[in-house]
Amino acid sequence: MTRRPRLRPTLRLRLTLLNGVLLVGTGAILLFLAWLLVRDGVRLTDELAPESTVVLADGRVLDAGRWQQQVADAASRELLVTGLLALVGISVVGVAGAYAVAGRALRPLHQVTATARRLGEATLDQRIGYQGADDEVAELAKTFDAMLDRLAEAFEAQKRFVANASHELRTPLAVMRTEIDVTLSDDEADTAEYRRMATVVRDASERANGLVDALLVLARSEAQSGRPLGRRTECDLAHGTANALSAVRREVERIGLRVETELAPAPVVGDPGLLDRLAGNLIENAVRYNHLHGRLWVRTGTEGEHSWLVVGNTGFEVDQADVPGLFEPFRRGGRERTGARGSGLGLSIVRAVCGAHGGRVRVVAQNGGGLEVTVTLPRAGSVERVPTGP
Repeated sequence: MTRRPRLRPTLRLRLTLLNGVLLVGTGAILLFLAWLLVRDGVRLTDELAPESTVVLADGRVLDAGRWQQQVADAASRELLVTGLLALVGISVVGVAGAYAVAGRALRPLHQVTATARRLGEATLDQRIGYQGADDEVAELAKTFDAMLDRLAEAFEAQKRFVANASHELRTPLAVMRTEIDVTLSDDEADTAEYRRMATVVRDASERANGLVDALLVLARSEAQSGRPLGRRTECDLAHGTANALSAVRREVERIGLRVETELAPAPVVGDPGLLDRLAGNLIENAVRYNHLHGRLWVRTGTEGEHSWLVVGNTGFEVDQADVPGLFEPFRRGGRERTGARGSGLGLSIVRAVCGAHGGRVRVVAQNGGGLEVTVTLPRAGSVERVPTGP
């Protein structure tokens, strides 16, 4: 059994009914006032002399008061009949006009609804493109189009991220499979060859494991952005920075970097694991993208209500206009000269961790090559000074 569509109290219908009620009510009030004026205006009995008469055109003689009553009644009836007919006509025209005008005014809302129903991953390029008057409806349509622009950008970024992550993970897996297949197919492979294969497989697995860890940290940081941190502990950026410098000591010595440190207390409140990863990523990038016998400078401290961490390095030249792109996942600027290629997630993780802690990050390209990254986070209570790094 087919269900009959029920009449919904749509916005268009409600606007039409409201306009109709206001129109009919106003017309009825005006008609009533006109009826009162006509009835009272033609009654002048108080101004007539007693026993006054009126001679009509047909020769009849009537009492003036009676004649006046007849005239008033006839005028009142004619006014009521004519006024009611006019009121009905105006009401019909007014309601129909209101229905049409409301439909035209609300047409962008129907376009928004239709566009939203059609939206999908393959149709995010559709827009309303409202060209009407610059009113609230136009503002809604423009806001909806702007939201679709942001959604399209987010979907494109997600596609790039998934494609890049798949590629980055596929590379070490392909290396491991190739090494294993080649070695196993060699009937004359000896212990040394198997050791070499094992070394290659281990390095590739470490790279894949590092990439997975970085992806997990990035996802965790982005999930915390704009939300209360699940773990909040008072800690010092200087401690995490000193530990990060100790972790890269061998690489620093291998390429002969000159390290300058000034680690003053920088107390913050947040997730210690994420904050340690923030400092570690900045220092690892500063070493990886440096050059032989270059410089690395690291400073921490406080200013007002904020604690800050500065990590700078010499290295290849970067145009300041290209700096925003370095925060995109899997974007690596320039050429590595001193270390293995990283995952390309370092600055993405730094930005996500800063966002999760209510901070900000600023990158400035240095004259002659290199970058200086400044991280600013809300300051916590005072903590003890820590020893400087290498």
